[in-house]
Amino acid sequence: MKKLPTTHRIALLFNANKIYDRGIITGIGNYLSSTRASWDLFLEEDFRCRLPGIERWHGDGIIADFDDPAVCEALSDTRLPVVAVGGSYQDEADYPQNIPYVATDNFKLIKLAYDHLIEAGLTRFACFSLPEASVNRWAQEREKAFQRLMQRDGMDAEIYRGVSTSAPAWDTAVEQQIAWLHSLPKPIGIIAVSDARARQLLQACLSAGIAVPEQVALIGIDNDPLARTLTRVPLSSVIQGTEEMGRTAAHLLHQMLHGVQLGGSCILVPPIGINVLASSQHEPLSHPHVMQALHFIRQYACQGIKTEQVADYVGVSRSSLESYFRRELGRSVHDEILRFKLDAAKTILEHETRSIADIAVSCGFTSVQYMHAVFKRELGCTPREYQERTAQASLHAVKQP
Repeated sequence: MKKLPTTHRIALLFNANKIYDRGIITGIGNYLSSTRASWDLFLEEDFRCRLPGIERWHGDGIIADFDDPAVCEALSDTRLPVVAVGGSYQDEADYPQNIPYVATDNFKLIKLAYDHLIEAGLTRFACFSLPEASVNRWAQEREKAFQRLMQRDGMDAEIYRGVSTSAPAWDTAVEQQIAWLHSLPKPIGIIAVSDARARQLLQACLSAGIAVPEQVALIGIDNDPLARTLTRVPLSSVIQGTEEMGRTAAHLLHQMLHGVQLGGSCILVPPIGINVLASSQHEPLSHPHVMQALHFIRQYACQGIKTEQVADYVGVSRSSLESYFRRELGRSVHDEILRFKLDAAKTILEHETRSIADIAVSCGFTSVQYMHAVFKRELGCTPREYQERTAQASLHAVKQP
């Protein structure tokens, strides 16, 4: 009779409420699905409620988020095999000793965002970070990466940390962010150390009437679907290689469970790419009325606005605004509104499974038939055909070696 594989009890110390942690957990699950490893996984929505006493847990191994100092402390005396996951460090002495470590490459995350903003035609840059704290070490490492790139290119590193996120500080935080934004030269590209931070700054821009991306082009890190949903201007974001990190961490622990000694090896995982959306699609413009109009369109195009409403917002006649648009962009105000609605529909089709009728309403099209007509005219396919085509392209990309 064939012997069944040994089942191991594995604890995953991650916060399943965060998009970064969920990506790593998904990667671990993908590894288990593709191998003969037999693991019973112990996972809490927030692992911190189980940290006290973790050193006495009767399991076989642990994969843990070492960006949290409390985890490092809690696991310092454990005798179980541990694989650490976290951010990369400029100073190698900051990595945990004698533990295999899988890291997101913080320098490459920032460099990818920086290169994207350069390609958008920007020449001035800033970084929106977090207050210095032991739980924000990853943010400080991203600051250092930004500083290195600025120093390399002979520019001053403009870094703003703001205040910690808390309800009593919300109003103060927004006021301070707006003051900082007004102090910056325009146009400028800003890299936020996370999507949550980018979303805060985007809201501050909208509150202050600062045009995004004409005056401030903004990009975050994490590619969090929630950030796209909660902002009127869709947020560009660097996509971390979290699933690859999870697969790698699971593979390392699998080896350790079978007697392989790994010591303090460190593996850096680069980002996958950028989800480029409206917040960083900077087009160098000179006419202030066009910048104001685009600022209004990006916020309200999907609410079915018309050219007259855009002209009223800017405070000029429709004919004058049309003239400015033709001169600056080579297209009409109506074309720009339609272009934004089309991009919004494409984004939903690529990432969600909603009905075509629901998408048409969400993106401000007057009818499903009209959205069909726009897709056929601009893309040569129906919305459903576009969705199927992008799904097939994604599947093909995943299958590539």
